[in-house]
Amino acid sequence: MPLRMTGTPGDPALLGLPWSTPLEDWPEHLFVALPRGISRHVVRFVRLSGRVYAVKEVGERLAGHEYRLLRDLARLDVPAVEAVAVLNDRADEAGEPLDSALVTRHLQFSLPYRAVLSGTVRQETLVRLLDALAVLLARLHLAGLYWGDCSLSNTLFRRDAGAFAAYLVDAETGELHPRISEGQRAHDIEIAHINIYGELLDLEAGGLLHPSIDPLETSAQVCRRYEALWEELTRAEVVEEVEWHRVEARIRRLNALGFDVAEMQIQRKLGTARIIVAPKVVDAGHHQRRLLRLSGLDVEENQARRLLNDLDNYRATNRLPGDDEEIVAHRWLAEVFQPAVRAVPPELRGKLEPAQIFHEVLDHRWFMSEAAVGDVGLNAAVRSYVGNVLTHKPDEKAVIAPE
Repeated sequence: MPLRMTGTPGDPALLGLPWSTPLEDWPEHLFVALPRGISRHVVRFVRLSGRVYAVKEVGERLAGHEYRLLRDLARLDVPAVEAVAVLNDRADEAGEPLDSALVTRHLQFSLPYRAVLSGTVRQETLVRLLDALAVLLARLHLAGLYWGDCSLSNTLFRRDAGAFAAYLVDAETGELHPRISEGQRAHDIEIAHINIYGELLDLEAGGLLHPSIDPLETSAQVCRRYEALWEELTRAEVVEEVEWHRVEARIRRLNALGFDVAEMQIQRKLGTARIIVAPKVVDAGHHQRRLLRLSGLDVEENQARRLLNDLDNYRATNRLPGDDEEIVAHRWLAEVFQPAVRAVPPELRGKLEPAQIFHEVLDHRWFMSEAAVGDVGLNAAVRSYVGNVLTHKPDEKAVIAPE
């Protein structure tokens, strides 16, 4: 039976890969050396036409299920890797069947948790990582997804200003429903607790976990943080008719968590003056959306918050309070953000994505200004950051050698 590909690969070179050979036996020149997480299956990163793809060998049923689910999650704008194609009816030269292959696009600047936590893990770093996982799980549940195998190993992390953003990378066990049930949600949390506990024990055994970190307590803390987030996102609030400031405060708290409120569902209780208000939370990305609308920059949520703060500072410093927001954003982009990013030498631009570089430059400027007891300016901060900080960072982007 001939090889069968389903998907929208966009790159004809995918068909030219040695699909009649088991993935672990493919020639080394096809592979890109990138950090890989722990997986039950053979996974490799391949380079084609300047792009990097992850290829995973898995049974036909699971490959088809995961491909369709990842496509559905993309339509729902949920943080997950992008499914490119699934290849079925593979066979070796002797006609013996081989597992199907799922092809996903590599998420640039992303790292598995072991790469993020390389070296002795600090409590602060671990907490930020686990908070990102809790936010991801809440977003998946809001979308109606039962994950079935929530873990650090099945997640990729990207730096997001001082925090992390988490992406689902393994959806074999996932199920998408119009609305997740309480039983499914509770089971997902229990699985997350068990998996994270095991992964932290593994880090501890490898000497990568600080002695002050208790794997059992930390894994339980993730579940508590998730529950607090879920409560904030979904609970109905009873307010008196004169207490609408509480509703506004609730929306601000949700925005601070990175979630947009699409609408308010209001139910008046008979015989009382109280109103039950339930915000309909549709997606994360309040600051992302605002920055994208103003500047065209598509970045992570915390990065967007930091860039918007700098934009607001630019407006105040240049005394432009009455100018149109879009015009001010265009000036800030041309006069501040783009010159700072372009000042980074080309050979160092694979270290971090531009928004993360700009965020770290702002931090560096603050520390320099504190030491100098006065603002050192952005240009001096960029030069110092590039020479003293960025040069020594490892690359977090897949660096593609010329063909």
